[in-house]
Amino acid sequence: MKSDAFTRSRRVLRVVSALIALQLFPSAADLVSPPFRSGLPSSVQAASAPARGRDYYEARGDIVWEVPMAEKLIALTFDDGPDPEETPPILDLLNQYQAKATFFVLGRKVDQYPELAAREVLEGHEIANHTYTHRYFNRPITQELLSSEIKRTDEAVLRATGRKPVLFRPPGGYYGQAVVDGAKRAGCKTVLWSWHQDTEDWNRPGTEKIIRKVLTNARNGDIILFHDHVEGKSQTLAALQRILPELSKRGYRFVTVSELLTHKESKTVGH
Repeated sequence: MKSDAFTRSRRVLRVVSALIALQLFPSAADLVSPPFRSGLPSSVQAASAPARGRDYYEARGDIVWEVPMAEKLIALTFDDGPDPEETPPILDLLNQYQAKATFFVLGRKVDQYPELAAREVLEGHEIANHTYTHRYFNRPITQELLSSEIKRTDEAVLRATGRKPVLFRPPGGYYGQAVVDGAKRAGCKTVLWSWHQDTEDWNRPGTEKIIRKVLTNARNGDIILFHDHVEGKSQTLAALQRILPELSKRGYRFVTVSELLTHKESKTVGH
């Protein structure tokens, strides 16, 4: 009898704990979805597939991976900056080719280097939100923490540039309904990158590999993933020094993600 009562008490305690957890935390399925990267084999992708995948979010316009179009426009994006060593030469090179890019910045780095964020805007580039601390959303967290990561970065960018970001990219590409909803509440659209254009430059795979990845797979409306902060000696600038002239020779123009989206919307309205 005593044992049965103890067992029932434990069951009740587990149920109550679960109900409390649901009130405090978003559903793990809603909050966390592992990123799909072009380098993953299909078996791994299938095993790690979120309850709601790319088709669901893309059809609703909640997340952007790329913007297919007839015109030869490409969006270059750079994550994890600004960085005092890596960002300035990248900006110099972009200016040389009249290329505009979108920088998905970390709020804490904008607070450290506000002059670099200001320079990006002054030179016609776009600044977007990449959280304050580069927190991965691959485990349940409170909506308050998610909102704080986005809000603190918005505030840092606003202080440095006078502008508020309108795009958000979750670190590591981890996405889910809670992430999408959190970005929407902040007035941001969630943007990832073309699966075939993940250069993995953060991992320093070799300059030639980065170049081949971009040039072999270049398509109209691509969103290409680079980083303007890499641990160790970055290979990104050296790769860009060959990628930009080659794509320019092929007739591509480099625009911000927002310009890419606006261009598509204007063409749709025209029809």
